[in-house]
Amino acid sequence: MAAGAVALGGLAVACGDSESATTSTTIVSKGAAGTSGSGSSSGAGSSDTSAPAGANSEFAAEIEARGAPTLAAVSGPVAELKVTDDVAGTGTAAEAGSTVTVQYVGAVADTGKVFDESWSSGQPVTFPLDRVIPGWSQGLVGMKEGGRRTLVIPAELAYGANPPPGSDIPADAALVFTVDLVKVD
Repeated sequence: MAAGAVALGGLAVACGDSESATTSTTIVSKGAAGTSGSGSSSGAGSSDTSAPAGANSEFAAEIEARGAPTLAAVSGPVAELKVTDDVAGTGTAAEAGSTVTVQYVGAVADTGKVFDESWSSGQPVTFPLDRVIPGWSQGLVGMKEGGRRTLVIPAELAYGANPPPGSDIPADAALVFTVDLVKVD
C-alpha cells in the first residue's frame, strides 16, 4: 500500500457553505496496536514518504505504542468540519502551512470502511498542510505533536464529486480520519 495516496493527493476542493450543524457522531479510537481496518491504496497522488526523520521525533515511540486507531461509521449527515482531540499533544503546534509528519487512518464516514492508512507501512508520512484536502489543512491547525485527533470532514472539504480514481471513496462522501501528529517542521 502506498501510504498517503488518498489524503495527500494534493487535490484542492472548493469549500462550500455549511447550512446546518453536524449531527451526533459515533467515532471510536482505540489504542490497541494493529486494530486498524485493512485499507486499499488509491494511487491518487504522492507524498514525501522518504522522510522518516519524523519517526525519530520524541513522540514517535509514544505514538507507535498507542497503535493504530479503529474508526466507526458516523451517524447522520456531516455538514461541517468536526475536530476532536482524542489525545492532547504536548509538543509544537501545527500552523497553517506547516510541514507535518503523521500516522493516520481514513474511512468513509457513513460506512466506516477504511480506504487508506499509513500504519501498515511502518513509517509515518510527511507533507505540507497546504498540499492536502481542505479538511486536513483546516483540521490539523493547532494540533500539537504527540496528539491524536479525529477529523470528520464534509464532502466539500474532502474530494466532493471527484474522489481520486480507484480510491474506493464514493462521490460526495464525507470522510473520517484519525491522525497522530509525530512531528511539526
